[in-house]
Amino acid sequence: MRTARRDTPKSLLTRLLTGLAALIGLVVVGALCPAVALAQSPGAQATGLHISDGRLLEGNGNDFVMRGVNHAHTWYPGETQSLADLKALGANTVRVVLSDGHRWSENSPEDVAAVVDQCKANRLICVLEVHDTTGYGEDAAAGTLDHAADYWIGLKGVLAGEEDYVVVNIGNEPWGNTDPAGWTEPTIAAIEKLRAAGFQHTIMIDAPNWGQDWQGVMRANAQSVHDADPTGNLIFSIHMYSVYDTAQEITDYLQAFVDAGLPILIGEFGGPADQWGDPDEDTMMATAERLRLGYLAWSWSGNTDPVLDLALDFDPSRLSSWGERIFHGADGIARTSKEATVFGGGAPDDTQAPTVPGTPAASAVIDDSVTLGWTAATDNVGVTGYDVVRVGDGAETEVAASTTNTATVTGLTADTTYTFAVYARDAAGNRSARSATVDVTTGEGGSTPGTACSVGYRVVGEWPGGFQGEIAVRNTGTAPISPWTLTFAFADGQTIANMWGGTPAQNAGAVSVAPASYTTTIPAGGTVTLGFTGEKGSTNTAPTGFSLNGTACATT
Repeated sequence: MRTARRDTPKSLLTRLLTGLAALIGLVVVGALCPAVALAQSPGAQATGLHISDGRLLEGNGNDFVMRGVNHAHTWYPGETQSLADLKALGANTVRVVLSDGHRWSENSPEDVAAVVDQCKANRLICVLEVHDTTGYGEDAAAGTLDHAADYWIGLKGVLAGEEDYVVVNIGNEPWGNTDPAGWTEPTIAAIEKLRAAGFQHTIMIDAPNWGQDWQGVMRANAQSVHDADPTGNLIFSIHMYSVYDTAQEITDYLQAFVDAGLPILIGEFGGPADQWGDPDEDTMMATAERLRLGYLAWSWSGNTDPVLDLALDFDPSRLSSWGERIFHGADGIARTSKEATVFGGGAPDDTQAPTVPGTPAASAVIDDSVTLGWTAATDNVGVTGYDVVRVGDGAETEVAASTTNTATVTGLTADTTYTFAVYARDAAGNRSARSATVDVTTGEGGSTPGTACSVGYRVVGEWPGGFQGEIAVRNTGTAPISPWTLTFAFADGQTIANMWGGTPAQNAGAVSVAPASYTTTIPAGGTVTLGFTGEKGSTNTAPTGFSLNGTACATT
């Protein structure tokens, strides 16, 4: 985590070790084996939110993917409007910081009951966590998981019957970097204590190493910890900060749990660079969306280090660049969040699958990526997204997810033939039959002839006098581009009112965009996505040409 005001910052030793881990890469003590049995299913006795086949489901069986943020309630108990503000920005979940009284003032049963009621009133799933355990074994002020378990048992009267709405996160980052192997036994004991007390809620478990598990203890022991829960309703939470500064570390860690059939989400993560490293939040969010895993960004407001405030001074109209990235950026909350059907916003009785999407067609084929487009599927309620799969040797591998009928598949090998297909899905979790396949052969290497970039432009939505647009700028060359300036022109008098991912300057119709702090570099084969809201008249023609650092880009 990054601490909030009134919280005690991590020690210098912790930060140095974390930074060292970022330099040497993720050290894995053990690895999850794909051949291991799938996670226990709770069966017919499942109550409310529960785990089945490695997925978090609602009581009606609807697949639920958390999209939300962390909120420091225990230090800012008066900021109750924050829950309504988060909902208005599209969140479907909030992780609420509580105290069991060991380190800070205990949140009373009455206060916790009020928080749960406010979550429900704002149609948010509520993850409740005890923060006093942070860094146990290294931070002398930290409390134990056993003490946290006793606190939860004291709240049983408040939480019983709320299994549809509440997930119990026993303790935040409950072990530091000192002897992290000591995490396993007290974690199992706390789980068993809560189950013996009659808790049926889904329980969330944080990793050691201040939540980042850079020594791989949770990854190595996840199966044995999960097996200790007789209900099977256990989900693991990894916190991703500066240790996770490469795409490989992020994808390897999350994919290991998915391959083993063990449920996981990113319970905290940061994006802005600091003196300890530069987390790769783009890969975190993209991988979570591709694998349909939850994520909860740190944090809404009130941090000791304000660089991690999503909103400045708890004001939803003053989102920071980090906040704009989380709520409005690529794979962000506004684009990927779906409200829990328990609130009546979905279709829990919907059993009809969408129609089959059209056969995908390939464009912008280069050495390591391809863009696919297909005719949209239809549904009796509504299509909410598409899953792109690679087909081969009698198996499928999901390689991309999209809320529109296009997707770019990256990380491919040059001069190689791939077969792709698409599924459509709806809000109730119904999935269509697979589309027909398309074969694509990647280029032999190097950039697209005559250009080092391609740009995709689309209008996300329109309303009288205004619209929301998106610009995807792809580096099709073999070297990173940094810094960069994108130029284009509007033909119909459109003006940009607000942008995330970049900083615009406009003179009449001519627009010049400089990068934001977190989009300064476009890696080779990588994409930076700019989102914006703008004003328009009766006509809203798309720009016809884009240049990056003075070089004309291909358009897609």
